[in-house]
Amino acid sequence: MGSGPEEYTKTGKCSAIVFKAESLINMLDQIPQKPDILDAAGRISGYVHQTPLLTSRQINQIAGCSLYFKCENFQKVGAFKARGAVNATLSLPEDLRKNGIATHSSGNHAQALAYAASIVGIKSYIVMPENAPSIKIDAVRGYGAEIIFCQPTLESRETVLQKVVEDTSAYFIHPYNNYSVIAGQATAAFEIFECRNDLDYVLTPVGGGGLLSGTLLSRNYFSPGTKVLAGEPSGADDAYRSLIKGEIVPSIKPDTIADGLLTSLGDKTFKIIYNNIEEILLVSDAQIIDAMKLLWERMKIIVEPSGAVPFAALLKEKERFSGKHVGIILSGGNVDLKKNYFNLIPINNK
Repeated sequence: MGSGPEEYTKTGKCSAIVFKAESLINMLDQIPQKPDILDAAGRISGYVHQTPLLTSRQINQIAGCSLYFKCENFQKVGAFKARGAVNATLSLPEDLRKNGIATHSSGNHAQALAYAASIVGIKSYIVMPENAPSIKIDAVRGYGAEIIFCQPTLESRETVLQKVVEDTSAYFIHPYNNYSVIAGQATAAFEIFECRNDLDYVLTPVGGGGLLSGTLLSRNYFSPGTKVLAGEPSGADDAYRSLIKGEIVPSIKPDTIADGLLTSLGDKTFKIIYNNIEEILLVSDAQIIDAMKLLWERMKIIVEPSGAVPFAALLKEKERFSGKHVGIILSGGNVDLKKNYFNLIPINNK
């Protein structure tokens, strides 16, 4: 099982970032600018964790480069999604949030929005597919949300959500195609760049594109010399195909263990990604499991399949990153412990 918990360490260069929290009411209607990300960081600072940036000597040796893992698996609700949901909710003026907030999500955004609603004391309505993991359903209920189930299709999600909004007058906060959400997600990379000013690359996963969009914007404003790449499952490669085609290619019948990366890009996230991304790297489910297993064994941290995707992409193309300094955002750690992930796919079956 590798070495013990002492194997990973904080980078040692990163102290807590102190923000002057501003009570700004400002739902963004355009691509977030540098002040918007700084405002978001201040707005959410009392409600989300400034997650650690961890390193592992053994993993560095395996990868052939210096890796800095941004551990959003340690974040509130177990994923980076808390950043965007809290920022968007706190940015809503009282007249827009007085009847509650609503969204559709099968997992981490559902928990994040329910958590955000609990902060300001309003109701949350979450439309979830009936086949959502029980662990995520229980977590959403634990934050006090009202869950409305739907069929596991995008059409059903949107139809049911529309009815919920009509019946309740709740305000819809999209899981990723929302500029205030993107600004919130951008704070993860902002924290990385505040800690490390020497990164050659930052890697993130990509599903709907909120985290990747935010990371690209933070790179542009705070570390323009850093290249940003994304990892994506080959069984859900719509973002990869969208970049090639130059327009959004819908995600149709995706098939991957990375269940947090099944959605299509939105028009807002696609524009940011298309104009700024270096490249999207595809990985197989077997490579995702290999990367996930390595993180569990060597660093003793729980990372969900979606969160392991960018690390899998780096391991697949080690030569590209040889000798470089690389930040990797581990996007979440919400796993169903009833699943034996490591027996689902033969390890090293590339």
